[in-house]
Amino acid sequence: MHDRDAVITGIGLISCLGEGVDAHWDALNAFQPVVDTASFPGFPIHPMAHIALDKHISKREQRQMEPWQRYGTYAAGAALDHAGIQGNTELLSRMHMIVAAGGGERDYAADEAIMSGLPKAPDPDAYLNEHLLSDLRPTLFLAQLSNLLAGNISLVHGVTGSSRTFMGEEAAGADAIRIACARIAAGQGDFFLVGGSHNAHRADTIMLYEMGRILRKNSFAGVWERQKDGGGMILSSLGCFLVIESRAHAQARGATMLARIAAIATDRKQIVPLPGPFDAAISGASGVAAPTAAEKTFLDTLGVPVRAAGNAFGHSMEPSFIANIALAAISVSKGKLFPPTEAAEQPMDAPLQDVLVTSWGHWRGEALAHVTAA
Repeated sequence: MHDRDAVITGIGLISCLGEGVDAHWDALNAFQPVVDTASFPGFPIHPMAHIALDKHISKREQRQMEPWQRYGTYAAGAALDHAGIQGNTELLSRMHMIVAAGGGERDYAADEAIMSGLPKAPDPDAYLNEHLLSDLRPTLFLAQLSNLLAGNISLVHGVTGSSRTFMGEEAAGADAIRIACARIAAGQGDFFLVGGSHNAHRADTIMLYEMGRILRKNSFAGVWERQKDGGGMILSSLGCFLVIESRAHAQARGATMLARIAAIATDRKQIVPLPGPFDAAISGASGVAAPTAAEKTFLDTLGVPVRAAGNAFGHSMEPSFIANIALAAISVSKGKLFPPTEAAEQPMDAPLQDVLVTSWGHWRGEALAHVTAA
């Protein structure tokens, strides 16, 4: 143990399985996939559970946010609440924030009006400029600014330390966690709020990934099972934030330490080696055929029980690695692994202390983390 260890003291997690640590643990121990096949026929998604957003975001504040921002802002509030610091001005004023965000959401009504009117306009260039200036809200530039999520969290919850936002799908979430841990280890910060959010209920997102022919079609199948018929990922709506702090800081304020991030490596940077041994692995496999097959080959060499987080709540791009670390932290804090989520996974009854968390990404964004008892 070391004063500069990075420990997790708060988890804010919302997904198709519900809200919070207990709801997710209960759902995983009586697991049934939660899948929406009706919203986008032919393309299943994991939808967001019904969340009473007023608990952490006022209705007035919600009005200026699209769903992905509501999910992220709510999850951030839930993490602060879980860590016991919601409303603590002194702590929040020196809390650093790192957000993993996508490119924001489209304003479909404005898009459709502009695209319908553009071919009929006598001066298309002037028409386009006029309507981009007048039809879009100040918070939009065709899509919402990615760093608005950090801004909304700061405004709603009072987190006013340093702030940075990463874009770049799975790699954004992996580097958000890595940099928080690195800054804690280097003494460049004691107290971080790290996370992101994703909204799968978007026609433009479905179209974007289907152009790459990487989505699962028609029906749900487990991450490992679907490799038999071509693979494919099932996108999910999800919000996840973690409170990560130095061991000394957590001890000084009497916080409950749920788990420790003992090591982390991404395709950009490695903090310390991950030698193992591990009791189990929580896999971030997306289901896309080639990277999932490569990850499966690696996981088979470990000889430990594996759980595919994608079965539980799908693939959420930016926050996916963060959410998988949350699952590992929950499991470690309980001292056991949740049951298999499909037939290919092995049961585990032995005590759990060390978990390898993986992210192979759907294309890039490889990362590994060692989550252990605090």
